[in-house]
Amino acid sequence: MSAPRRPADPSGLERYYVLTGGRSRPGGSASSLDVATLVVSLAAPLPGMQYEHEEILRRCRDPLSVAELGAHLGLPFNILAVLLADLLDAGRIEARDPIPAHDAGRGPDLALLQEVLSGLERL
Repeated sequence: MSAPRRPADPSGLERYYVLTGGRSRPGGSASSLDVATLVVSLAAPLPGMQYEHEEILRRCRDPLSVAELGAHLGLPFNILAVLLADLLDAGRIEARDPIPAHDAGRGPDLALLQEVLSGLERL
């Protein structure tokens, strides 16, 4: 009988378990995150922070969707959501809801655009 085979790639399930402290789901305010949610840093990384938390804070200086952030970090959504929950609870990031689908197809406010155009013409 041979010993159990260990994955050669350290990016497997064991890594995810360590990253999240064994948690599999975000709690609290992060439970409503979805892939289109925009994340924005509110603070700079602190010395001694977990590497992934630091990367999230660095990359989200400008708004970035959860999907884009996951692609940059190479993390699945559920793992990233747990890490984002940590930062949300600490007040280090802000999560902004995406534009609802029923509002997205509505287009720009034509009255507002007309006012802007009129103001530009007066210059």
